[in-house]
Amino acid sequence: MKLSQLLCGALLSVGLSHSVVLPAYAEADTKLWPVMKEAFFAQRAMQEVDFIKIEAPRRAESGAQVPVSYTIDNAAANGVKIVKLYSFVDANPIPLTATYHLTEALGDFQLATRIRFETDAFVRLVGETADGKLYLASREIRAAGGCGGMVENNEAEIRAAAGRIKLNVEAPAKAGVPATAAFNIKHIMRTGLQRDLVSQGYVPAFYINKVDFTYNGAPVMTVDVGVGTAEDPYFKFNFIPTAPGKLEVTATDNEGKVFSHHADVTM
Repeated sequence: MKLSQLLCGALLSVGLSHSVVLPAYAEADTKLWPVMKEAFFAQRAMQEVDFIKIEAPRRAESGAQVPVSYTIDNAAANGVKIVKLYSFVDANPIPLTATYHLTEALGDFQLATRIRFETDAFVRLVGETADGKLYLASREIRAAGGCGGMVENNEAEIRAAAGRIKLNVEAPAKAGVPATAAFNIKHIMRTGLQRDLVSQGYVPAFYINKVDFTYNGAPVMTVDVGVGTAEDPYFKFNFIPTAPGKLEVTATDNEGKVFSHHADVTM
């Protein structure tokens, strides 16, 4: 059974139907996470830690574009190596915003991105090790209105612009020293929960679903992107180049289209 189906069933079992999840709460609901944790991770043990950190505004100006930063302090982790990081917004109708597949090329993981909030909620980061151990960090953020609502868009313009990529690496770069890369791709990131302003019907989901970064052919990071990622997905992260070369990115969307770009790194 798919995780989304399992989660839906779990939410319904406690009375949190689709129609109940969507309205804004007065504050973040702490009862959502135990249900979601069970749906995604069953009865697996999970330890709360402080070496995984979330930086974000206490109150966001817009639920459609909430800036967040995620870090993993390897020194504080005391030997724990996170290879996969799940990012959730626990009150969103589709809570899993992205899954990050990490490599040694990232060093101390540092990433900035933008996500969506339907209502006040907790961001939950779950780190997983190669042997399946789970670690949790949480942060409450007040924001609303980022997943549903009405849309009125020029479909031809949206399709023409989709997939335009900007990729930059800050210079100068040095071998063995973290370098900062910034990626941005033009894409509407429709959630499937928005309604057309004219017809009032739901607009089909249309979103980037995967972004893969490599350096000189070796893997750096792969992101399984969800619709909880904000419009025009943005990832700013550090990686460690070992020699001059090329940072390459390949992105795909849920309709199977493929977009690619690269940035040359000189030393």
